[in-house]
Amino acid sequence: MQKIKSLMARQGLKSPQESMADLSPVENLRIPSKEELRELREQPIDPQAEQEIIDSIEEVYFSNDSFDMVQHELEKLPPELNLQELEEYRDKLKRQQSAVSKKVADLILEKQPAYVKELERVTALQTNLQLAAVICTNARRQLSVAKEGFTEASLGLLANQRRRQLLTGLLKSLRTIKTLQRTDVRLSEMLEEEDYPGAIQLCLECQKAASTFKHYSCISELNSKLQDTLEQIEEQLDVALSKTCKHFDVLHYTKVQLAYKLLGKTQTAMDQLHMHFTQAIHNTVFQVVLGYVELCAGNADTKFQKMQYKDLCTHITLDSYIPCLTDLCKALWEVMLSYHCTMQWHEEHDKQENTPTPDDAAAAAESDELVVDRSYVKKKLEHGLTRIWQDVQLKVKAYILGTDMSNFKYDDFIVVLDVISRLMQVGEEFCGSKSEVLQESIKRQSINYFKNYHRARLEELRMFLENETWELCPVKSNFNIAQLHEFKFMGQCRSPSVSPSRQAVTSSTLAQEELSLFQQYLQEGNPFEMHIEHKEEETEDVLASNGYESDELEKSVYQDYDSDSDVPEELKQDYVDEQTGDAPLKSVSRETIRSKKKSDYNLNKTNAPILTNTTLNVIRLVGKYMQMMNILKPIAFDVIHCVSQLFDYYLYAVYTFFGRNDMYESSGLGLISSRLRTTLNRIQESLIDMEAVGENAGVHGPGEDRKEKVPSPHLSQLVVLTNSGSLYGLAQRVVATESLVFLAEQFESLQSHLDTMMPAAKKPFLQQFYSQTVSTASELRKPIYWIVAAKAIDYEQMLLLMAGVKWDIREIMSQHNVYVDVLLKEFEQFNKRLGDVSRHVRIPLPVSNVLWEHCIRLANRTLVEGYANVKKCSNEGRALMQLDFQQFLMKLEKLTDLRPIPDKEFVETYIKAYYLTENDMEQFIKNHRVR
Repeated sequence: MQKIKSLMARQGLKSPQESMADLSPVENLRIPSKEELRELREQPIDPQAEQEIIDSIEEVYFSNDSFDMVQHELEKLPPELNLQELEEYRDKLKRQQSAVSKKVADLILEKQPAYVKELERVTALQTNLQLAAVICTNARRQLSVAKEGFTEASLGLLANQRRRQLLTGLLKSLRTIKTLQRTDVRLSEMLEEEDYPGAIQLCLECQKAASTFKHYSCISELNSKLQDTLEQIEEQLDVALSKTCKHFDVLHYTKVQLAYKLLGKTQTAMDQLHMHFTQAIHNTVFQVVLGYVELCAGNADTKFQKMQYKDLCTHITLDSYIPCLTDLCKALWEVMLSYHCTMQWHEEHDKQENTPTPDDAAAAAESDELVVDRSYVKKKLEHGLTRIWQDVQLKVKAYILGTDMSNFKYDDFIVVLDVISRLMQVGEEFCGSKSEVLQESIKRQSINYFKNYHRARLEELRMFLENETWELCPVKSNFNIAQLHEFKFMGQCRSPSVSPSRQAVTSSTLAQEELSLFQQYLQEGNPFEMHIEHKEEETEDVLASNGYESDELEKSVYQDYDSDSDVPEELKQDYVDEQTGDAPLKSVSRETIRSKKKSDYNLNKTNAPILTNTTLNVIRLVGKYMQMMNILKPIAFDVIHCVSQLFDYYLYAVYTFFGRNDMYESSGLGLISSRLRTTLNRIQESLIDMEAVGENAGVHGPGEDRKEKVPSPHLSQLVVLTNSGSLYGLAQRVVATESLVFLAEQFESLQSHLDTMMPAAKKPFLQQFYSQTVSTASELRKPIYWIVAAKAIDYEQMLLLMAGVKWDIREIMSQHNVYVDVLLKEFEQFNKRLGDVSRHVRIPLPVSNVLWEHCIRLANRTLVEGYANVKKCSNEGRALMQLDFQQFLMKLEKLTDLRPIPDKEFVETYIKAYYLTENDMEQFIKNHRVR
């Protein structure tokens, strides 16, 4: 019953008696009895009226249990009380109370059966609870008896055993925890030994073990410590990864990659590796350049370390430029070699790990992940090739453009080009790049340098030409341009003077060059270091091959021949066959040499080349230009154009010094061909600055055209061309003209090489240069030697002697005239003086032929002119003319080997024309115009 009451209290329900008792005693309301309730219930009341009474009750009465109704009603009383109103209000409250009481009574009666039923259930429950209390009491009593009945010692043993087992497990856990606590020492040792995979494996195992004992409070701290250790390992691993960028070590890199694989960060490692390579390139070049800048600056206070790399490059001095560039390329080579080795490692590693697909699903999933990692690494590495080479190009470009190279020495500039060319070769082998960035930067510097250099060389060439005395430069008989240092780049195997052993070395070098640079220098060495050493060896070879001494065998051969006074000195020198490059004189007998005595100046082409110091200078310049062109092909056309200007200027100078004469046109001999005249006019218009004369020859105006032109050279005052004893400077004329011809021959030998370097669109320029300029060099012989031929023999005296001869004789004469003997004597004197000149300068056969041709042609023309001046002449006189001419020819053929005699038919035809009829004479005149 108590529980039901408490339940009713919690729900806010009250019994009818309690509800009635809650009424305030002030009201002094009596609780109706059952009979009264019955009477109230039996009283006929309108339900609607009853409900209206209940609804009229104030809401405050239904608010809560703590509501004080008496206090409420008293507060409502007005200040002045009216008994009637109070009674009416009291009746109203009573009616409301009666309505509420009736309503409550109805509700109680309505719920009475349920109340009785519930009360019965509560009573039954109370009985059951009393029974349960009895059972519990009996159970406790029996348990107490059982406790006393069992031995507490037995239960204690069981408890101790269980406790022992728990403590044994705890001891094992504590030992494991102790081991975990001490792993940091072992991890530190493994990191010092660079055993990164072992350290990571140990750390991961420790973390796994720590997760097993995470219920211990000390493990949380250990877990945090292991996580910090793992992060520290990753940091050291990143540092170890960065070390591979400069010096790749297979074992070291294998450890690093295995460590990242254990961490499951293979892709992250590859991203980090590329960042390290980029950083390595920047740091490397900065440190190299900074070292040289600080070294050259000495005690300067400038804070170079805070400068940007691009600004730092501008502080490199000219003296340290090449060493710094070489060290820069060496350092960058190390970085690229490391990247190359990295790619090789991954390729070989991928091949080794290509195993069959496992059967179980977990291994298959792991294999798929591995394939994804490999694919990512491969793409990253392939993409990184171009990216790294681009970084290298930009760093070297900043270095190249940071210094003005226009004042560099040529050899230094060539070294720079060689180094950059080797670097571009590295780039092509590295990633197949054409190195457009490097080519553009070096092209800019080269064009700037080459314009200044070529301008200075043209001025230098003018100075050489104006100071040239046109003396023979005594080179060795086997002289070949391939022996010059400037042409070494074309390969010594082209030179016939290379010994078999030297050729074998060259062949082995070529075989080695078939390997890529990365294959050659994979284990040791550096392509840039080897390149510099090679250049030094070339310099020594050049110095050894430029001596002027003659071979001992040839000296001994000439000793027996020296007794002949008319043997030229040139026969004592070596000579080389221009076709084969061999020196045949070593196998020539002394009788063969003596057989040349007859015409000592008509030597064949096997003699030593004729050239001057200036010629040698031009050849060296051509070699230097070709070196630059060979290294830097984008400016090949500009260089070849400048090479052509060197030849043009030399040709123009030789023509100006020795070939220009106003009598050419009046001679009627066609000494200058239209092609040669066109070439000379072109050179004068495009290259010669005709306005710069006198003292201001070296000063040029601001115009661009004049900047490209050079003043016309002037012949040195030391060269005398008016002395008849020296045949009007024949020796100097021969040296000048034949040196030009020799220069042209060298250009011809270089044509195929130049053609391979010339861009396809510009090749017509090269062909035109050779066909219209180089090939005209030998044509200068005619105008230059014609001046000697015109002055060497007194043709005017011969005309006077012929004018004094009586030609209208009536009988056939058997004796020729005196003028023939005088003319032949002139030729003999010319022959003797020619021999005197040949003792100092060898006169090649083509030169002697041109000289004799000019002299004979002028003599024959003089004969025709003399015959044409005759006023009276008989048939016997015509016969005398023929006799004179035949006598002249007979004696002349003994003086010269030139066949046929020039203009022989011209004279004979003219003499025979006197016998023609008038009709035939008219036709003869039409057919034989003045030439």
